[in-house]
Amino acid sequence: MTFDPRKMILAWDCRQDATVVECLMIHKEEGQISMEPMEKQCNCTFELRSLHGGVLLMVKANTSQGLFEEKLKYHNPGGNGTAAENFSCFMYDEDFMNCTWAKGRAAPGDVQYFFYIRDSEGETERECPHYLEHSGTHVGCHVKDISGLTFYSYFLVNGSSRGTGIQFFDSILSKNDMKRYSPPINITVNCNHSHCLLKWQRPKAQQHVSARELKYEVDIQRKGHKDGSGHKPIPIPGNLGNKHSFSINPTARYTVRIRTANSRILHWGPWSEPVEFGFEEGEASPKYVYVLVVLGTLLGALLIGFLFKRFLVMHALFPPIPKIKDKLNDNQETGLQVSWNELMPGTGKAENEEVVTVEEVA
Repeated sequence: MTFDPRKMILAWDCRQDATVVECLMIHKEEGQISMEPMEKQCNCTFELRSLHGGVLLMVKANTSQGLFEEKLKYHNPGGNGTAAENFSCFMYDEDFMNCTWAKGRAAPGDVQYFFYIRDSEGETERECPHYLEHSGTHVGCHVKDISGLTFYSYFLVNGSSRGTGIQFFDSILSKNDMKRYSPPINITVNCNHSHCLLKWQRPKAQQHVSARELKYEVDIQRKGHKDGSGHKPIPIPGNLGNKHSFSINPTARYTVRIRTANSRILHWGPWSEPVEFGFEEGEASPKYVYVLVVLGTLLGALLIGFLFKRFLVMHALFPPIPKIKDKLNDNQETGLQVSWNELMPGTGKAENEEVVTVEEVA
């Protein structure tokens, strides 16, 4: 028997007296996978599977001598622990993809890894267009154009070394497995003295995605709290209008950040930049200050009204006594007073006065 790992075809020599009834693949992660060969065909084609863990292949056939089984073990060549580790891929902004891996713990110092992408049919393959390096070793790949990616893709990381065989690592991922949504944009927080309303918008690249397919996590933390002592992120379904209302302490400041995921898979994308809101210690909200000003004005008006009313009552109970005019001490002249100077004769009039003597006639 032979096995082509690229096309996933198990083939055998045909015998006139044998009828193959079943092909089997024993997979370490998925268990037993069974296939029925097509009539008069001497091969089986399995669906795409990862092979870095090795598989056991088996053919069962009926012969004139009874049921016959033949086995083939496919193993990953190279030294154990030399394959790339911690492999992951994620797509972002709808057009880009990053895949990363770590150097195998038993890999030699001169190891070099190479990354390939195949479609689910194994017909097209392309090598990484832009490697990410660490100390000269490829540890990642950045792909700027993922338009040719099928829903399921096969990823292969193999390696080479001058003195040691390097095992390969492979993985099959769907677009849903890899998709990482960009964080929301235009995040705003409007607060009064006790509650806040948080709102956000989806990036343009997510406008075609149904709101029910999205889920958000809102992380609200009070400033000054140590890591781990704040609130846990709040999950919010995507069909609630991209808003969230919550209560706050009116004398504290907070930060909020949001991230997005597919509601069925929950592979979270990156967090948004933190947005700060709230009030400084000792600083009240504008509405709170407004209420205090209004209350102060009302109290002042009531106090003035009370004092004015008290003055009116006192005036009514104790009216003022009229003032008696003191003519002796009054400096104003009255109509009965005559100046003595007006009655005195002039100085020259007495000296020129003629005296007439009148005698009685007998």
